[in-house]
Amino acid sequence: MWIALPVLDEIVDRTLREDLHAGDMSAEATVPVEVRATGTAVARSPLVVCGGEVFQRIFQRLDPTLTFERLIEDGVRVERGAALWRVQGSAQAVLMGERSALNLTQRMSGVATLARTYVEALPPGSTTRITDTRKTTPGLRVLERYAVRCGGAFNHRDSLGAAIMIKDNHIIAAGGIASAVEGARKRAPHTSRIEVEVANLGELEQALEARADIIMLDNFPLDMLAEAVRRARGKALLEASGGITLQTLAAVAATGVDVISVGALTHSAPAADIALDLALAR
Repeated sequence: MWIALPVLDEIVDRTLREDLHAGDMSAEATVPVEVRATGTAVARSPLVVCGGEVFQRIFQRLDPTLTFERLIEDGVRVERGAALWRVQGSAQAVLMGERSALNLTQRMSGVATLARTYVEALPPGSTTRITDTRKTTPGLRVLERYAVRCGGAFNHRDSLGAAIMIKDNHIIAAGGIASAVEGARKRAPHTSRIEVEVANLGELEQALEARADIIMLDNFPLDMLAEAVRRARGKALLEASGGITLQTLAAVAATGVDVISVGALTHSAPAADIALDLALAR
């Protein structure tokens, strides 16, 4: 399982509670309880599939007697019209879960699709990694990070406690790059690497002298990125970040940086177009 069930259920229950805290007046008033139906999630546009387990869990939490069929696995690119998942059982329950299931899976498939687009924009043979950032939808980070991986990209740190990342305001508060890195080394476990954000080549030299493990090059132009790669080769991993688009991605990767972090993978991914087609069970 890609996510611990208690974590997934907390998200699912919160989502269902938001939509069903007062019941479903429409389904309960118009659909007899004995009516059974089949709901099929269908792609209305090309997309990378993501969220089958979430789709299933939404309906299982509503009605454990519902049956589920996964028609296409997560991470697969499909065209318009592809049938993705199927749920069968009480028509009332299917209707009650429809919007919650689609809201989450449309979001996840949208992130996965955009991540795949960025990965495929890398130059042929590139070893540069595309990663996400912590610019995620509050409460949905675990789903969006999974979606990034389904798209073929990688995850950055999961939370503030997952890694040491010394950014510009940390450097100001600590009194400089050297003192910030020194303090981090005294506190960090031996399993943790230390990343430092720099804004220019002078700060890059300070971070290298302080023996930072990873250096984030914030909004560096291409010529500065290439020079940073030359200076840091064999000394630290380099991460390019800030304002990188699909149009500039290949040129940034061609400088030789190890990682390109892209906040847009999560904060600007459009929802994928997925619909639930309902048919009465025979």
